Amino acid sequence: MTIQEAAALLAGKKVSSAELVEETLKSVERLQPKLNAFITVTADAARARARQMDEELAQGRSRGPLHGIPVAVKDVFCTRGVRTTCGSAIFADHVPDHDAAVVERLNDAGAVIVGKTAQHELAYGITSNNPHFGTVRNPWDPEAIPGGSSGGSGSAVAAGIVFMAMGSDTGGSIRIPASFCGTVGLKPTTGRVSRYGVMPLDFTLDHMGPLTRSVRDAALTLNALAGHDPRDPSSSRRPVADYVPPANVSLKGVRIGAPENFYFDGLHPDVERAVKAMLEAADRLGAEVTPVRVPDIAAINAISRVILFSEASAVMERYMGERSKFGADVLTLLDQGRLIPATDYINAQRLRRMFCAEFASVWRSVDCLATPTTPTPAPKIGQMQIQIGGVTEDVRLTSTRLVRGINVLGLPAISIPCGFSGGMPLGLQVIAPAFREDLALRVAAALEDATDFGGRIPPA
Repeated sequence: MTIQEAAALLAGKKVSSAELVEETLKSVERLQPKLNAFITVTADAARARARQMDEELAQGRSRGPLHGIPVAVKDVFCTRGVRTTCGSAIFADHVPDHDAAVVERLNDAGAVIVGKTAQHELAYGITSNNPHFGTVRNPWDPEAIPGGSSGGSGSAVAAGIVFMAMGSDTGGSIRIPASFCGTVGLKPTTGRVSRYGVMPLDFTLDHMGPLTRSVRDAALTLNALAGHDPRDPSSSRRPVADYVPPANVSLKGVRIGAPENFYFDGLHPDVERAVKAMLEAADRLGAEVTPVRVPDIAAINAISRVILFSEASAVMERYMGERSKFGADVLTLLDQGRLIPATDYINAQRLRRMFCAEFASVWRSVDCLATPTTPTPAPKIGQMQIQIGGVTEDVRLTSTRLVRGINVLGLPAISIPCGFSGGMPLGLQVIAPAFREDLALRVAAALEDATDFGGRIPPA
């Protein structure tokens, strides 16, 4: 069931928010031992909130489609009076005295937050194998990773526990779990959703967005979240649209670029087949699928690594004396970041501006891009290397290869399910110009409507 469907049942008084929340909490109790998708569950607060939302509906007051809907937020979002750990031993007992802007807006929209989802430590990794709070597992195969760093959000949505879970994305941390878990994952434009009250990994690459069961659910969530926030210096004043695509949305005349370089190199054959099948579906829907060359994405990825290494280490500098409280993989990354010269960081930011301008020229010939989200289905837990076409690659670098550069560019991107490989989901990524989330969602919704990959729940 989607948010839209649940909202219709609530509006028709065929179900109550209290009933939805009880079913959600039963699912948490049943699946948490298997998936470890949550760090904190706020059952009592969720029940009280659901009663309040039901009372408002009984009085004829509706806050919108999220009213009474059970959701979750990644444990980087500050929640007043509820611990916010960022998946770290350092912050294991951190209880904020304020809510993140995203939490405020979800509350204003009537959503019922049932808990804080598990993640990779400090949101700095793609496995969500957390040494402090345990390994998060993929509901399609509990021996596989759910992706990261928003792995708990991807796992919880894919398993049908919650209708939506918020994630953060610094180098693919929303889209990778969406691809590996078979959900929708939306990374908005830089500045579209406030970062206020989010425990940061990176000063300039972090983005906030939802993981959902359908494209229109992601759009409904963005409607609630988008807009200027004076507390976030990066927050944009650009006007906010109604992001929800209509039923029977058309792709007629939309120019979809299929990159000729980089994005289709080194793919698992099932990924390549699935994505090309989606491009054929777009063509049948009236889109103009056009081959296009994109700027040097490998160079943009290298820029991203320099910026992320440097800024993440700067964020955590005050805690580096507590080395025993870091997991080995995260500590290694933070140590590497401290070794990068200031000249390299400054040059990376200079090249970032250059590539942003260069990438803008792509939109003269196409309206958006369609690419694979990840080159492979989800690797196994503990797997460090992966074979693609006889070539051995690092799991972390492979999983982020097609997504991390979009954070540098600050562009909106959405991952949607596009097929399966050996029973594991695969993802298609739609990338749009800055502040054209409406276009990315339109294309994604049309493809979702035309195929049967979206909304599937893993076997029990």
